[in-house]
Amino acid sequence: MSLTKSDRRQRIRFRIRKSISGTATNPRLSVFRSNKEIYAQIIDDVNGVTLLAASSREKEIGKGTNVEIAAAVGKLVAEKALKAGIETITFDRGGYLYHGRIKSLAEGARAAGLKF
Repeated sequence: MSLTKSDRRQRIRFRIRKSISGTATNPRLSVFRSNKEIYAQIIDDVNGVTLLAASSREKEIGKGTNVEIAAAVGKLVAEKALKAGIETITFDRGGYLYHGRIKSLAEGARAAGLKF
């Protein structure tokens, strides 16, 4: 029995989530990548709330390549987090390889001042 691409990603995602959890002091930065857009949420898993979110659909994000847009989303989510008093996070790649748009988003967030 071969797994579909999405089933494989879900398995990897659950394996990652076994060890990664966000708290109020050290929330989780969760990334979702669709074919068109990229989304990032900062989540407190203890209370089960999304503290803030950013995506490539927001007006502040300009045009560019997918990798450039992902970096801009990372920068935007970091700016929102710092404004909300969040400095350190745990990065959750969501079952995707740490490569391309995911890596670009993470590096954009780090460049804007988030620590992880």
